[in-house]
Amino acid sequence: MNANDEYLDLAENIEESVPPPTSADESEPVRAEDEGAEPPSELDEEPPAEIIAEPVAEPVAEIAPEAPPEIAQKSSPRKMPFRFSNIIGQSTKLKDIFNVITRLADTDSTVLVLGESGTGKELFARAIHWHSPRRDRNFVTVNCGAIPEELLESELFGHEKGSFTGAIRTRIGKFEMAHEGTIFLDEIGDMSPTLQVKLLRILQQQEFERVGSNQVIKTNVRVLAATNQNLEKAIKEKRFREDLFYRLNVIPLKLPPLRDRKDDLPLLIDHFMKRFNKSKNRNITGVLPEAMALMQEYDWPGNVRELENICERMAVIKGEGVIEVDDLPMQFRSDSSAEEMLYQDMLLVGAQEAELETPAQKGPVMEIPETGINLKEVVEEYEMALILQALEKCNWVKNKAATLLGLNRTTLVEKLKKKGITR
Repeated sequence: MNANDEYLDLAENIEESVPPPTSADESEPVRAEDEGAEPPSELDEEPPAEIIAEPVAEPVAEIAPEAPPEIAQKSSPRKMPFRFSNIIGQSTKLKDIFNVITRLADTDSTVLVLGESGTGKELFARAIHWHSPRRDRNFVTVNCGAIPEELLESELFGHEKGSFTGAIRTRIGKFEMAHEGTIFLDEIGDMSPTLQVKLLRILQQQEFERVGSNQVIKTNVRVLAATNQNLEKAIKEKRFREDLFYRLNVIPLKLPPLRDRKDDLPLLIDHFMKRFNKSKNRNITGVLPEAMALMQEYDWPGNVRELENICERMAVIKGEGVIEVDDLPMQFRSDSSAEEMLYQDMLLVGAQEAELETPAQKGPVMEIPETGINLKEVVEEYEMALILQALEKCNWVKNKAATLLGLNRTTLVEKLKKKGITR
């Protein structure tokens, strides 16, 4: 019995960890407009995960119904209803997760979504929200690892005018935005101990105070959290509060990495290629069995996010036709070690760039002289040779070159500027 199976039975009798909604007088938070606060312009800062697409897992469709029509009518395109039949995948592990979600969604129990980076933790948190009684209320996301500690407190709880330098007006926080809805706290393991105490208070008492205020604000919100860290280890290292862990870990939902559900690879690849055909004006018609077999053998350390990136890269570079073995990145096309693959790439780049005039544009010397080398300089030269090769292949269109290299455009431009290369 796996970890998710254990909670199928638990979910049937689970006690709600958050008090049920009370009357408006008791539970409604202080209104932003009454306090001169700046109303939020957007509640959902991130659109639903792109992995939601046309139905491809029909056997799963009967696990859960669609969101009610009246909810769908109220929803903007950024709040489209979730159906499990629209989540790409038919693997047994994925169906087990759907079963868990259907059991826990209609409660107010706190859920801790566990999984490696790139497994789609926010996607499944949204699915829980859309199958809950709170689905016609706000789903608010906060990435605790992406916001500095001094700003995260204000982001979560809001602040009063003048509470700190730059606080020129009162601003409500994410917990007020999520009142009667759901808040998703991603990368919860990165939250500081100070803020962990304040979060614990919300989970226990459903109340908080804005930064710079002593006024207690009551709220009714369901908390979903996610992490790719080992929180039990963090507890032993005194980085995470044990009492908060037990409050969050009422129902753990462990997402499988892509390497454990490779049966879903063909469906995911087909979905991504169709999407990039449309968005990038390409015409990829399929993947040869030999290429698919190599992708099946790969461990996918970056999970679905890595697969999406690689599919985009192949679609952009290939342009049209069928993906062949030679179209795959080097890690798929060789059984060699990482060092051998690096050596092969460097030889290739060195041959292609040998006629360039400046040292930074040449491939690095492969044979180490008796006097040794400056490894940092060699690596920088090799990196620049690859960048220039990518730019030449893409006719110096930096967006395409960045995609080919697995970089964002800003990083690519910064590297070129550092070397004084302009065009």
